Amino acid sequence: MTSIDYDKALYYTIWGQWDNLLVLMVRTNDDLLSKKIEHFLHAYHYPISEMYLTYKYNQLIEYIDYALFQKQTLTIS
Repeated sequence: MTSIDYDKALYYTIWGQWDNLLVLMVRTNDDLLSKKIEHFLHAYHYPISEMYLTYKYNQLIEYIDYALFQKQTLTIS
């Protein structure tokens, strides 16, 4: 897997392009990324509370950041 999926996920999440994020969720090979996107989009469309939505958003961003960091360290090694 290339980091292109993570770059796209970060871009789509930051700029609120939910349709593109949904397409990426279906097409990515990273199952964990797909699940994080799914949980965030579900929280966005069926909000329990604003705090829960913020929590899911932060989880998605943190996973993308973690995955990008892992990819970067693998290419340096």
